[in-house]
Amino acid sequence: MAFLRTLVWFSALAFVWFRVGEGKDILVGGSEDAWKIPKNVSDSLNQWARKHRFKVGDFLIFKYTGKADSVLQVTEENYESCNTSKPIKEYKDGNNTKVKLNKSGPFYFISEADGHCQKGQKLEVTVISEKHRHHDNPPAFSPKPAIAPAPEPDKTSPNKALAYKDGTFLALASLLGLAFAFTSV
Repeated sequence: MAFLRTLVWFSALAFVWFRVGEGKDILVGGSEDAWKIPKNVSDSLNQWARKHRFKVGDFLIFKYTGKADSVLQVTEENYESCNTSKPIKEYKDGNNTKVKLNKSGPFYFISEADGHCQKGQKLEVTVISEKHRHHDNPPAFSPKPAIAPAPEPDKTSPNKALAYKDGTFLALASLLGLAFAFTSV
């Protein structure tokens, strides 16, 4: 019986260890129709991005109509000038473009639709490094404040960026319940 109890606890710990390191799916702009020309500067996706912390392994989810628009990942220079001719990567699949943030540092995205980038349909996100992954405070100094990581959002408010992916919380609660049941016997 002691062996079974130990096995259950090690399984639960292994599960938590692997799931905590997974990235989250983050819906760009927090809504299904956010990848569009903003109504004004305060409605820009960069304003939204400054309020979130992006970590290595997270995924950005862009929702848009594939026939009318696309997402280009570009260099900082092409982001600033809205140059669509030399993207790092093109995403044209429409309703569910999923982009993995695979390294720390800035990522730049613009719309390929004619004139959209010039009207503000673009996004700059900064991915925090692994060494900052467990810290709540952003670095004290940032050479470019426009891309500095924002403070962690309020944990009491509903936020898709903070939600557990794929029912992790439910699975973890179930495992802990099983562990408790086995240890009570």
